[in-house]
Amino acid sequence: MKNKILLRGAAACCAWMLAGQAAATELVYYPFNPSFGGSPLNGSVLLNSALATNRHTDPDVGQDQFGIEEKTPLQVFNETLERSILSRLASAASSQIVGPDGKFIPGTLDTGSFTINIVDLGNGFLSITTIDKLTGGVTTFQVGQ
Repeated sequence: MKNKILLRGAAACCAWMLAGQAAATELVYYPFNPSFGGSPLNGSVLLNSALATNRHTDPDVGQDQFGIEEKTPLQVFNETLERSILSRLASAASSQIVGPDGKFIPGTLDTGSFTINIVDLGNGFLSITTIDKLTGGVTTFQVGQ
């Protein structure tokens, strides 16, 4: 009986000594993801893993290519007509605010949708402010004569 107790005590002492040595290791972090410092060669592995587990589908797949929506010929014509009319309006407005010598004429031009104020700042600089009557949006920029 005494031998059994001594044997158990010796086994417990050995286990305690070995357990103390095994707990003395150091933990080191090695990144796997290339975005956080891992090897760039792991990128394809991570991408393929993500694509294989992705269960979501885009409901608009095949609707438009490269972010450009398909337009009917009527829509294209209407947009072209709108740009042409806006270009003519801008030309008409600019002809009223630019004198025969090519310089801007200080004053106010009032159209149906916009008010354009031209203010002489001195030293050959003008401030041009455009006010949208419908939305209240204001755009201001400065130019030299």
